Amino acid sequence: MKAKLFTTLALLLSLASPALAAGTRTDHSGLVVWTFLGFCGLIVVAQLVPALLVMLGAVKGITQGSAQVAEQRAKH
Repeated sequence: MKAKLFTTLALLLSLASPALAAGTRTDHSGLVVWTFLGFCGLIVVAQLVPALLVMLGAVKGITQGSAQVAEQRAKH
């Protein structure tokens, strides 16, 4: 019984050993790749800034509009 268990365990461990062999980086990312990724990040940030400004303007308009309505109701 122990021999079967040992054989099964040895077989399973020997099949799993190739998965442990891939421990190094294989992407070879050079300067061009990192420059491209930086440019993509710059585009995302450049589009995010105006979107945030529009959202802040909308919030400001909504809060000022509700303040004006409250002032008009207080006057009447």
